[in-house]
Amino acid sequence: MSTSVEPSRPAREPQPAPPSGLGAERAAAPGLGADEGPAPDPRDPKHYVNREVSLLAFTARVLEQAKSTTVPLLERLRFLTISSTNLDEFFEIRVGGLQQQIALGVAQAGPDGLAPQGTLDAVSEAAHRLVLEQYRVLQEELLPALEAERIRILRRQEWTQAQQRWIRDYFAREVLPILTPVGLDPAHPFPRVLNKSLNFIVSLEGEDAFERSSGTAVVQVPRLLPRLITLPPGVAEGPTDFVLLSSVIHAHMDELFPGMTITGCYQFRLTRNSDLWVDEEEVDDLLHALKGELPRRNFGDAVRLEMAANSSPLVADFLLGQFGLRPRDLYRVDGPVNLHRLVALYDLVHRPDLKYPPFTPAAPRGLAQAADPFEWIRRGDVLLLHPFQTFSPVIELVRQAASDPHVLAIKMTLYRMGAQSPVAAALVEAARAGKEVTAVIELRARFDEATNIDLATRLQEAGAKVAYGIVGFKAHAKMLLVVRREGGALRRYVHLGTGNYHTGTARHYTDVGLLTADEQLGEDVHGLFQLMTGLGRVSPLRKLLQSPFSLHDRLLELIEAEAAEARAGRPSRIVAKMNALTEPRLIEALYRASCAGVEVDLIVRGICCLRPGVPRLSERIRVRSIVGRFLEHSRIYYFLAGGQERVWCSSADWMQRSFFRRVEVAFPIEDPALRAQLLQDALWPYLEDDAQAWLMEADGTYVRRAPGPDGPRSAQELLLARLAGGAAPKPST
Repeated sequence: MSTSVEPSRPAREPQPAPPSGLGAERAAAPGLGADEGPAPDPRDPKHYVNREVSLLAFTARVLEQAKSTTVPLLERLRFLTISSTNLDEFFEIRVGGLQQQIALGVAQAGPDGLAPQGTLDAVSEAAHRLVLEQYRVLQEELLPALEAERIRILRRQEWTQAQQRWIRDYFAREVLPILTPVGLDPAHPFPRVLNKSLNFIVSLEGEDAFERSSGTAVVQVPRLLPRLITLPPGVAEGPTDFVLLSSVIHAHMDELFPGMTITGCYQFRLTRNSDLWVDEEEVDDLLHALKGELPRRNFGDAVRLEMAANSSPLVADFLLGQFGLRPRDLYRVDGPVNLHRLVALYDLVHRPDLKYPPFTPAAPRGLAQAADPFEWIRRGDVLLLHPFQTFSPVIELVRQAASDPHVLAIKMTLYRMGAQSPVAAALVEAARAGKEVTAVIELRARFDEATNIDLATRLQEAGAKVAYGIVGFKAHAKMLLVVRREGGALRRYVHLGTGNYHTGTARHYTDVGLLTADEQLGEDVHGLFQLMTGLGRVSPLRKLLQSPFSLHDRLLELIEAEAAEARAGRPSRIVAKMNALTEPRLIEALYRASCAGVEVDLIVRGICCLRPGVPRLSERIRVRSIVGRFLEHSRIYYFLAGGQERVWCSSADWMQRSFFRRVEVAFPIEDPALRAQLLQDALWPYLEDDAQAWLMEADGTYVRRAPGPDGPRSAQELLLARLAGGAAPKPST
């Protein structure tokens, strides 16, 4: 099994994807003659890519954006920091989970045949290569390119005398009063180190005032201190000169230990297991249980140690022993131990020419002519494609519902929201106005638990009914239901989406939303809210598919139906866009469909455990990943369905957790005009992309798709120009 996470080879020329629609003629199915032997077993572990290795490969593709000279320079730096935060979360959650499984003696292998220990070995090797590449890109490519633009992060040896004086004064005024050095001895044991915090370990010689000479001290740097410090005019030699806080502290470490001689000073950073666990069946109040568990995230089991590349081997061994880590858990880095902190440079440097051009999301057609959102939606279903189209209609619907005297009830699922969310403010206003407000808040949305706990508390205090989903299942569906009295009857207005009700991500993630007053969809959404907040059996749904009950089985049926069409000699096609593909039964079904002759195109941003292009197994399956300016987040499922073209949008990836451990929803796009719009604007362009597309090989590695003779085509830039109405910036290649 390949564990490569550095996709740098030139792409082989991809086989052209078959044309979409009813005119596509199916090529002859691959023959399985008697002399070819038995067909490959779709369940054979060699036909599955390891999930964790695949996730690291996605982080490597993000890092590739930092290398591309056609991406604006400050955006390249941002991509580097994103790759760093992705890797942090990988260690906090995935590596932490693997280490727990090994500690508990779990030896069960995954679909790819690797047990936890084998997986940990594979990802450790790949992660070390990835970290080396991150710092090479920083030191050899980005910092020199920034310096050429007169944006400098000055090393200690580069400081002028004037800069040294200013920095010394800054240290004495802003930093020294906050630091608390800890000399290690029996009265001062090794301090508890916060997850992902900046720390120094210092080697010392000499005796202090109490005749102590332990020789080792630890200095923990508070998170409230800025990691990047701007040198003021008159001190800086250029328009944008900066110094790192770690360099400032290192240069003045002797002031923390007067009379002692420093023989070594090394920065280090510890990553801990940050997955929260609460036994939902044993607690009476999930909110209070999670609230009590959150502080432990900073002090979970250690999973990774990062140290400066020049750190003493003896000091490194000491820290590894202190945290119970092995040598392979040590990552030596040539630069700051937390690359994510460099993202501050993006906002501190006001250089629009080094960033993506700004754009204004377009308003959907007909919005300006509508007196209110209810009138607009009554005219017909509305499709929203974010971030190219504005998220404001959804916000305005909630705001209008909060103040409209004819609105009786608002029900909403909330997974991730900003701390200052206008949607949350409207819900609070509606509850205070006496409307029936119901919020199903998923408190366990990873790394957003504190924000969601605060939101739940605010809504409860305003009088809203708040539920935390269903015990054992995360509420991941994205639904909004407004009940309004019109002409003596009640009418339901619905929003269904593939993304969160977060105004920030709506500008940076590609997502699909549907606004509708369809009666049957309204009944389905009402039934799902009843199920999530009350008790009872699952009622049949008219149009929606949901996990954990109908979505998985229906997808298997739809895939098999395409295979049956292919076996009968009729056109067949599957195109699916998602964040991740890991579910073994669906992968097996796709393999069978390919063998039957179905043309399958998968647009999978991140993890993909399926191997495309395996002879006589997945020859008709193509997998591509799009990595560009926006995070590809929409989930769209297309089936030719005998020419009827069935399309669903969903909150669910094709993963075990999405089908069996979450409440998810897939909603159909039934209006022919909207369906055509969705395919034209949110699916087909990604199959033509040769600027930001990576093609997956049968061995699990990725290669960048080569631009065609007419120049690179970027789906995201095309949609910016087509939907947002702006001139398309130069695409990434």
